[in-house]
Order: sequence, then C-alpha cells, then structure tokens
Amino acid sequence: MEVVELARLQFALTTIFHFVFVPISIGLSLIVAIMETLYVVKRDERFKRLTKFWGTFLLINFAVGIVTGILQEFQFGMNWSDFSRFVGDVFGAPLAIEALLAFFLESTFIGLWVFGWERLSKGLHLACMWLVAIGTMLSALWILAANSFMQRPVGFAIRNGRAEMTDLAALLTNGQLLWEFPHTLFAAFATGAFLVAGISAWKLLRREETDFFKTSLRIGLIVGAVSSLAIAQFGHGQAQYLVDTQPMKMAASEGLWERSADPAPWTVFAAIDNEAQENRWELKVPYLLSFLSYSRFDGSVPGMKELQAEYEQVYGPGNYIPPVKTTFWSFRIMVSAGSGMILLSLYGLYLMLRRKAGQLPKVYLFLMVAGISLPFIGNTAGWIMTEIGRQPWTVFGLLRTEQSVSPGVSAGQVGFSLVAFTAIYILLLGLAAWLFYRTARKGPESAERSGEETIFDPYRREGGQEHVVQ
Repeated sequence: MEVVELARLQFALTTIFHFVFVPISIGLSLIVAIMETLYVVKRDERFKRLTKFWGTFLLINFAVGIVTGILQEFQFGMNWSDFSRFVGDVFGAPLAIEALLAFFLESTFIGLWVFGWERLSKGLHLACMWLVAIGTMLSALWILAANSFMQRPVGFAIRNGRAEMTDLAALLTNGQLLWEFPHTLFAAFATGAFLVAGISAWKLLRREETDFFKTSLRIGLIVGAVSSLAIAQFGHGQAQYLVDTQPMKMAASEGLWERSADPAPWTVFAAIDNEAQENRWELKVPYLLSFLSYSRFDGSVPGMKELQAEYEQVYGPGNYIPPVKTTFWSFRIMVSAGSGMILLSLYGLYLMLRRKAGQLPKVYLFLMVAGISLPFIGNTAGWIMTEIGRQPWTVFGLLRTEQSVSPGVSAGQVGFSLVAFTAIYILLLGLAAWLFYRTARKGPESAERSGEETIFDPYRREGGQEHVVQ
C-alpha cells in the first residue's frame, strides 16, 4: 500500500475508535445532569442514586477517552504535515479554543463534581455537572467548526500557498456547521441514552433493582426518542444542504451515475459496477429522492458523470468521483441504524405508558440490549459517508488528499505506527468495555459503597479522624 492509503487507513481507524468515547461523554453528561436536576428539584434520593451510578460510567469513559484523543492528534504532525501546513492558520483558533476553553471547562468541573459530594451545596454541585455537559458540547462545536471548513471552506484567503483565516464569524456561521453540529450533537445524546436504556434493560432481564432500572430505562428512552427524531430532522436538512454544496457526495450516496428522471426516485438497494459506471440492478421508490432533495415531489438530481465533467472544467483534469460503494452503503447503514433507534425508543415509551409498572416483554428488553450498538453503528457509518464522500479532497476544492500527506514519511513508518496505534486503541476499548461491564454487573449498591469511599469521597471519618480509603 502507498503512504497516502496507509495514512488514510490509520486516520480512519483512530477516528472510529476515538468517536466511540466522544458521544458517550456528551450523551452521558447530559443524562447525569438531568438525573441530578431531578434529585435537586424533587428531593428524591432515588435520583441521587441514579446520578452516582451513571456518573461512574461517565468518569470511566472520560478517563479512557482523553487518551484516545491525544493519540489521534499526533497524526497531524506525523502523517499529514502538508495538510497541517495548509490549514494551520485556519484550524489554529478553533482547536486552541477547544483545548483551552471547552476541554478545561469540562475537566475542571468534572473534578469539582467528583469531590464535591457533601462538600458543595446541592445547587452548586448540580451546576458543576451542567458545566461539564456544556463543556462537552462546546468541544464538539469547535472540532466540527474545523471539520466544516474541510467540507465547505469559508472565511479565508490564500496567501503564500496557505489558507489563512480572515473571518472567524464566517467559520462559526458556516452553513455546513449549522447543520452538522446539531446532527452530531443529538447523535451523541442518543448514544448516551441507548447505553443507559440498554444496560437498564439487561438488569431488568436479570430482575435486579427493577424499580431503579425502570426509572433509568424511562429516562434513557425519553432522551433517546427525542434525540433520534432530531437526528432524522437535522440529517434531512443537512442532506438538502449538501445537494447544493457537495452534489457529488450526494450523487455517490444515491449511486446516481446519470441525471435522474423528474421526479427522481430514491434507490433503496443497487448492485454498483464502478468500472462500467452503472448499476446492474436497482430497487427504487418513486418520487422520494425529489422530496428528500427539495421537499417537493418534483425535480431532477444531477448524476456523477455530469458532475465529473463540471468539476474538470473548474478544477482541471482528474477523477472527482469518490468511492461509490462505500459512500452508498455507509449512507444506508446510517439511515437504517437511525430508523431502528426511532422505532425502539418510541415503542419502548409506548410499552411503559401502557403497562406502567407492569413487566416489559423479554423480547423488547433483549432488543434494547442489542440496541446499544445502533448509535455506534450509525455514528461510524455517518462519519465514513461524510469523509469518504468528500474524496479526492481533504479541503474541498482547495487541497487534494495526495497533496496532504507528509513528504518525508515512508510506508514502513506509517505501517508501524498504524499497527501500534491500533493495538493501543484495542486495549483501551477492551479496558473500557470491561470496566463498564464490571460496574453494570455490580449495580448501584456497589457503586454507592465503593463510589462514596473512593471515587466520590476519597476520605471518610472514623472515630473523629480522617482515614484514606485504600
């Protein structure tokens, strides 16, 4: 494999691994803040127990996720130095603000939250968790501001062969960011919600602490239902935006080689032949692509061949068609995962309202346990579609992928770091999964006994003296 292919593979793998932890932190911090708010408002100790139990998962994920983020940043200097040199003056501001403001905000206040039980007032302690949640959201905002520049460059000028930021406000009002940020944010909320709901369903199947886990299941389903519907809404808006700004990506995601008919049908499945640049067979739904693209049941959509000719006139000779099969199927996997989340969460709420305190069906509980995977599948497929569909560009219309790699790095060096980084990430992922399983298996009582003495309260008083709990 060439250096550029190995560097792309490494960045893809490390990003996928890292993005396992990021949405959990964003989603769980919101849910824990909601639970603690219910505790403060209702003065119900049950919600305090919920807060501490699910807060343990947040702390585990936060600790492991930091390591995965640090490793990922090394690649910009190692494998993508020409890309870093080109966009450094643009990326510098949002990435610095993310590190110095958003990350420090969440790191500082999560520490105060951990050690502030029984030391801070209830209101101040609750404010700490909400600041943690806000910090995670702000981190996502600044990271996505940089990514949105790669999708649709704005607020810059080319000087001395580099992009230099001229307008920070333009970067923050980028149309790509205005759709991408809420879409990603609600996907993170859904990730945390389905994790809470899935673990709660597992505990209900084992008939352990049923009242406790029915409450957390209900909270998870409410957040999951609202988030899943919002994901679909903002995803639809983002797709319509991309029809105008990145039509090649959308044509590839539909397997559309020639300009569509008017009205345009939506392709459900297709056997794509890249060499012949055609689809061998297709299953289509009439009118649907026109509606998805323009919110009306008429209008044609340009195909990849037509767009290729237009791009050659604008950008010069070259192949501007992205990997079609990957873009096509990742889009459908993302949509399928999102649809499954909507159905599971809404049906679960219907069952809980109908049965109230009654027993939930085992089949549904099993489905909710399996449903933990749906947000991760959707997040990964959505990221793959977004980034692969932009190829051959790293910065759309400005910098191609083969122009972005480090000139002095060999394939052997990238291959070694690829293996090393992947091994580290697998170990970290396994560690997080084991800690999650161990915490879930022990349940809330164990989390309270060990949590208050170690994680939440490192000192206890015995006989009027303080003893550090080992």
